[in-house]
Amino acid sequence: MRVQMIGRRSIFVAIAVLAISACSRGGPETAFASSSTPTGSATAQHSVTPASVNGAALRLVLASTGNAARYRVRERLMGHDFDNDAIGETKNLIGAISFDSNGKVIRETSKFTVDAGTFVSDKDRRDGFVRGRLLEADEYPTVVLVPTNVRGMTVPLPTTGSRPFEMTGDLTVRGVTRPTTWNGTVQFKDGAVSGSAATAFTFDDFRMEQPRVPVLLSVADTIRLEITFKLVQQR
Repeated sequence: MRVQMIGRRSIFVAIAVLAISACSRGGPETAFASSSTPTGSATAQHSVTPASVNGAALRLVLASTGNAARYRVRERLMGHDFDNDAIGETKNLIGAISFDSNGKVIRETSKFTVDAGTFVSDKDRRDGFVRGRLLEADEYPTVVLVPTNVRGMTVPLPTTGSRPFEMTGDLTVRGVTRPTTWNGTVQFKDGAVSGSAATAFTFDDFRMEQPRVPVLLSVADTIRLEITFKLVQQR
């Protein structure tokens, strides 16, 4: 009986030592926390960075509603006598932009990401072509814009009114990055910034195949990319 009790005590002590040792390492806990964070998608939770980090005097993040990205291409379908705009839209975008005290963009903490596989138009066949052959969304799941400069913004922000603005930024589509210029208008109200902006480029600029399918009589070589946004200050 004594031998059996000593044996049980030894087993208990060994288990306790192993448990304390595992807790003191911290490795498994960190690994578990990291694996639970989704990455690589515009629908993933955007990381929160206080405005004071990296010298930002102002940091604006996309609000949970009021945002959209859309493409617009002029086309003529078979059986139609007139051209029309092919328009695809997604509301799956996240991002933020940071400014220093002089109103200059802090590139390292400024980025907007769009889910490339969620553009929807009025034609299912077009949507399949855009996702599969044009954007290759399975291989390149996001379209990314990194702002580099904004003209027409001041720090601190105006409390009311509207004004035109121009933004330059590096746009990445299908793994190809090109500088782009966006023009639009912003409105200021209650500390929020809302508005719209657009840029244009050709299929060849991003090494994309211009659509040639039987139902299309013609398609313009220029793609217009538009964003509608609502930005709120991150305190």
